[in-house]
Amino acid sequence: MGTSLNRVEEEDYSSYTNSSDFISISLEDNNNTTKTATSTSKSSSELHPVCLPPHVTTWQKLNHRLREIFFPDDPLHIFKDQSWRRKLVLAFQYVFPILRWAPHYSLSLFRSDLIAGLTIASLAIPQGISYAKLANLQPIIGLYSSFVPPIVYSVLGSSRHIGIGPVSVASLVMGTMLDGEVSHSNKKDLYLELAFTSTLFAGLFQASLGIFRLGFIIDFLSKATLIGFMAGAAVIVSLQQLKGLLGITHFTSDMELIPVLESVFNSIKEWKWETIVMGFCFLIFLLVARFISTRKPRLFWVSAAAPLTSVILSSLLIFLLKSKLKHVSIEGIAVGRTFASLHNYQVDGNKEMIAIGFMNIVGCCFSCYVTTGSFSRSAVNYNAGAKTIFSNIVMAATVLVTLLFLMPLFHYTPDFVLAAIIITAVVGLVDYKAALRLWKLDKLDFVACCCSFFGVLFISVQIGLAIAVIQIF
Repeated sequence: MGTSLNRVEEEDYSSYTNSSDFISISLEDNNNTTKTATSTSKSSSELHPVCLPPHVTTWQKLNHRLREIFFPDDPLHIFKDQSWRRKLVLAFQYVFPILRWAPHYSLSLFRSDLIAGLTIASLAIPQGISYAKLANLQPIIGLYSSFVPPIVYSVLGSSRHIGIGPVSVASLVMGTMLDGEVSHSNKKDLYLELAFTSTLFAGLFQASLGIFRLGFIIDFLSKATLIGFMAGAAVIVSLQQLKGLLGITHFTSDMELIPVLESVFNSIKEWKWETIVMGFCFLIFLLVARFISTRKPRLFWVSAAAPLTSVILSSLLIFLLKSKLKHVSIEGIAVGRTFASLHNYQVDGNKEMIAIGFMNIVGCCFSCYVTTGSFSRSAVNYNAGAKTIFSNIVMAATVLVTLLFLMPLFHYTPDFVLAAIIITAVVGLVDYKAALRLWKLDKLDFVACCCSFFGVLFISVQIGLAIAVIQIF
């Protein structure tokens, strides 16, 4: 064993017998490397002429900055190097986006939009009735607001999947602020006029922001305070619906936490067990349907059809048992309104504000109150396979048929099922996960969120909204 090792060592050393040759080769390599490095350093140290940037005046800098703020998308680039006839066509398509896709509309697109439109109509009809009550308006006005504005938006809007109609928070804010000035029960006509007038001014304000390219202002809204405001509004809206779920006749019109709870417990004698049982049964049914659709998006139609199914079943139940359920209050209705990225298409925020603004301006002339894009309806519309905004036209046509021929079916709609629909709709506004993220990431934002939340609960909706707006500054 030792012999073998010695042999290896001898072989290793024998390879370096001519050590002077090895050293000389190494020195030559080092000299070559040094020469190469020297030549490289010389070439890198050579001066190259660099032109100075062109002189820019203060006016040019200001002009460039204003263009970046107001025209980041360069909306006029489509008109460059075009004939006058082509420019006219492009101008009409820019103002009325429906002219872009209508000429290429196909039967396959119509099938998808028809299914999606009928699906969101089943959600829009009960929500329209319920949200109108939230704004202290007649339920029929909620159906008007689900008919006219979607048609106007279909002509002017560019989003393919948005669902237009009344929303809970806007209804709450309008009802609270107007009722603070004029009683909706004592001066119904004046209250109605103020509602339509406020809708007009809301539309003018929205359209002005879009026309003057001021949509970027929305980016400065504090997300933290909006989370708190939405959650506080959802809690207040839900507590207000205890009037319908418990069958209370005399209930406070205040929108603060303490007065609402006092009114609930001071009216225990007015609680009706029939209303409580049926109301909470339908509430559980709606919440379960919402949970199923949340866990399995393919079953979106379950939560979409649940509100209308509840209205039909409860109305039928009250009609058949009206002699035994005399104490259940009913709502007699007489005939008297960000998915673009998922499909890789662009939505111009300023154009959307113009479309929604003109939608409200036109709507107020047809007995409609404030409407906008509903997130719940937009999600259902997207999941139902809508391809174009024509699904909103299908929804509007379905609502029109309901207004003309099916209104007697809603005569026996009980208040408790409308209350259950509203509670189910606003549950999603309480985003506790976002609040927890704020606590982990930024304690100051979390404090702002809490201030807005408790401002809505204990002071008023107006104060909570004011806190959300003040955070801009």
